[in-house]
Amino acid sequence: MIHLINRPYYTSLIKPFINKNIIKVLTGQRRVGKSCILQQLQQQILDMTPNANSIYINKEYDEFSSIRTHEELSAYIAPRLCNDRANYLFIDEVQDIQGFEHSLRSLQAQDACDIYITGSNATMLSSELSTYLAGRYVEFHIHSLTYPEFLTFHRLEPSTQSLRHYLTFGGLPYLAHLPQQQEIVFEYLGNVFSTILLKDIVKREGIRNVDFLESLVLYTADNVGSLFSANNISRYLKSQHVNISPLQVINYLRSLQQAYLIHKVRRVDVAGLKTFEIGEKYYFEDLGLRNCHLGFNLQNDIHKLIENAVYLHLLHNRFEVFTGQQSGGREIDFVARRGDSVLYVQATYQLLEEATRQREFGNLLAIPNNYPKYVVSLDEWTSGSNINGIYHLHLAEFLQMKL
Repeated sequence: MIHLINRPYYTSLIKPFINKNIIKVLTGQRRVGKSCILQQLQQQILDMTPNANSIYINKEYDEFSSIRTHEELSAYIAPRLCNDRANYLFIDEVQDIQGFEHSLRSLQAQDACDIYITGSNATMLSSELSTYLAGRYVEFHIHSLTYPEFLTFHRLEPSTQSLRHYLTFGGLPYLAHLPQQQEIVFEYLGNVFSTILLKDIVKREGIRNVDFLESLVLYTADNVGSLFSANNISRYLKSQHVNISPLQVINYLRSLQQAYLIHKVRRVDVAGLKTFEIGEKYYFEDLGLRNCHLGFNLQNDIHKLIENAVYLHLLHNRFEVFTGQQSGGREIDFVARRGDSVLYVQATYQLLEEATRQREFGNLLAIPNNYPKYVVSLDEWTSGSNINGIYHLHLAEFLQMKL
């Protein structure tokens, strides 16, 4: 049996909602650790209420394969509820049960049990939950491991080699149980990728052109951090003798987002924070899944991985993230907002050349406000410096900051 490593950040977010008549929904890409967090919550509840009646369903286990519809789900739960004890219901990968929302709404209306569910597809929220359970659930999005979590799971100290492993292998929790050898890790990641593609995208979304979908993932992975549009992708694919319309590109990209494999980052005007309709960037939820299919070369891809890692850290810190555009065409890699807080980040490989320093610092200096501004790179010699109010941090230092 695999030992569960606690992720207190998430359990502490969910803990205030325990024993409240609101459905707790854990969403996120497959294999990011939702099941383990669900089990940790189950154990916390049993520690708090030793006589609690806990009902656990995991749709990835064969023993629950007969539960395919909400009628079968209700029939399974009903005889397992106790009248003399507090009841808790845990369902893993609930989207695999057709019409599950009907059962959950009925259980919640009766206050029959405290409900916790996980799901690996965003359409579960945009359609099933939001339609039938509006105002009756709270969502917690689970991400792959942060760099500090990665160090904890792998029992590593911060170092250049540890950061290299994180940028190469990514943050799927199960990797802590595998030898840190690229061939072995990428074999596992390749299988995870195939499962996401087939179960959460092709099957769920009814995708027909699987070859194009795989080509689109590779294209997106190779263009992490680059501004592009559906029209540009369509034109590129036509040059490769693949005839796909921009509308098809948009639909397929949306399917990849619905499975949480990639994230779309919209472009905004820095001065007014107006959103542009055309041009966006895409980043991967997990660096390892991005790397495992590309004939990966860390030295060639390092600038893309730095930018993707910075984006993920902002996301983990619960920022809404945009890419910024200034007058004169100057670009800000990340404009991050959380409530009234705003910060700006430029991500680059190294600042050895004067032109690079002028661009990265100059673009931030042109922003006329006093919100925090950072340049993040792999330069050792200026890490932690402050240039006209702009902080220059090493990537490892930035990834360990609480923002």
